[in-house]
Amino acid sequence: MREWWRDAVIYQIYPRSFQDSTGDGVGDLKGITRRLPHVASLGVDCIWLSPIFTSPQRDMGYDVSDYTDIDPLFGTLADFDEMIATAHDLGLKVITDQVLSHTSDKHPWFEESRSSRTNPRADWYVWANPLPDGSPPTNWHSHFGGPAWEFDPRRGQYYLHNFLGSQPDLNYHCPAVVDAILETCKFWLDRGLDGFRLDTVNYFFHDQELRSNPPASGGHYVMATDLYGMQKNIYNKTRPENIGFLERLRRLTDQYDDIMMVGEVGEMGDRAIEIMAEYTRGEHRLHMCYSFAMLGPDFSADHFRRCIEGFQRGAPDGHPKWSFSNHDVPRHPTRWADHGTSVDAVARQAAAMLMAFEGTLGIYQGEELGQTETVMEFHELTDPPALRFWPEVKGRDGCRTPMVWERDAPNAGFSTGTPWLPVKPEQAANAVDGQEVSNDSVLHFYRQIIAFRKARPELTLGKTTFIDLPEPILAFTRTNEGQSLTCVFNLSPNPVALSLSAPATPVGPHAAELTGTDLALPGSGYVYLEHAGDLGLQMSEATEAA
Repeated sequence: MREWWRDAVIYQIYPRSFQDSTGDGVGDLKGITRRLPHVASLGVDCIWLSPIFTSPQRDMGYDVSDYTDIDPLFGTLADFDEMIATAHDLGLKVITDQVLSHTSDKHPWFEESRSSRTNPRADWYVWANPLPDGSPPTNWHSHFGGPAWEFDPRRGQYYLHNFLGSQPDLNYHCPAVVDAILETCKFWLDRGLDGFRLDTVNYFFHDQELRSNPPASGGHYVMATDLYGMQKNIYNKTRPENIGFLERLRRLTDQYDDIMMVGEVGEMGDRAIEIMAEYTRGEHRLHMCYSFAMLGPDFSADHFRRCIEGFQRGAPDGHPKWSFSNHDVPRHPTRWADHGTSVDAVARQAAAMLMAFEGTLGIYQGEELGQTETVMEFHELTDPPALRFWPEVKGRDGCRTPMVWERDAPNAGFSTGTPWLPVKPEQAANAVDGQEVSNDSVLHFYRQIIAFRKARPELTLGKTTFIDLPEPILAFTRTNEGQSLTCVFNLSPNPVALSLSAPATPVGPHAAELTGTDLALPGSGYVYLEHAGDLGLQMSEATEAA
């Protein structure tokens, strides 16, 4: 029997920004429960919740101080149980973020660990002596700026933190840590959770020899600061021991029915695809992975093809998850706006393209509205990297602003109080209620394109074969049991003409015109072509001349 997650569409909810039920300006579990019918109406299969566990909220819940309770900001365990029950009644699976590589410095484990070098949890975190001159043990950088080491005078040692100084890294070389973490995962599986999204899944282990990283060999990607990307990060993450832990975690989830784990690979470029492949290879590691490979500025046919083909080569028996937006990157209609005829056109084309990809798919709350990035002012910021490095770093607040439900209501229906991040007119204009009454809205398009994907075995089960065409055309065929759909996308704002080698029929939502064997794609155009046998495509002479 085919597992539910293999061709699922997963909808990410950022709880702080989905729906506030109390008027305190912060979204919560009761608010999520209230809005689940909207999510179900999209035709998605599962929701993923960003962290809801007890936390000082210095990194918006990614600094956990109690792995087995709900932060009062979001509600109670009873509210969580009600939400899961409602989701299941609506046919939705539920997975949550598990932030297992580090905790909050307020976690009781860390408070005990830092108290002395001899306490029972002394080695539960990554501690190291200063170098002879007092400097940190290695040259490793934090994602949020500065060294990845913080000196603690109580122990007279440094502790490792890949993110904020208030997010100390757990020591996975300590067997007791692994046992304790697995117990926390078991707690939620026993409570009815359908799986996990594993934050920073390649960060669990560090190099025990504490070797410094070499410099990056080529160009680097700026995630939060320049410094992190200036190193080849081979000793502070993606260590070989990671595989053993993932296999042990898989053995735990295999004790339950229909559980799924998706890992977030914190890496960019070809290396990210390699790690995705490595971590999902076979049947004893993660069910699937995603990376930042499609979450960046690159919007070229070559890029998307390299991502997918790279995974196919690296893990022919593995499974990918693809998405274009999440809570860490600028929203893709804004990020890719220059490549389309309009923001809405980019939103529609991106949805059509994503739904044609092989694997599991993820969409981020508001994506179904064509929501754009919110332009933030400094006094509105909450994100630590932005607060530290503004204006060079804009931070992640712009993609985390509240969901918009009612165009003319205060705060677009998100809260009766003052929202934790502002709801601005540009975002409120995309509200759900306005799009519900407009038949040509992005919202209705998402419902149509998700339904089309689910109705076509070629898209849910079919294998992918790319067609060689020059930029800006991305074209590939999905084939299942002799039935084929060829998917064609014009990744530019300029019209393109193609010629077909055989008859075909456009099916499903499309923005293209087929006359005989002549295919005209407007800017941001897309089409699914139903055909028998092979379908050759080539650029028309007029397009090549242009």
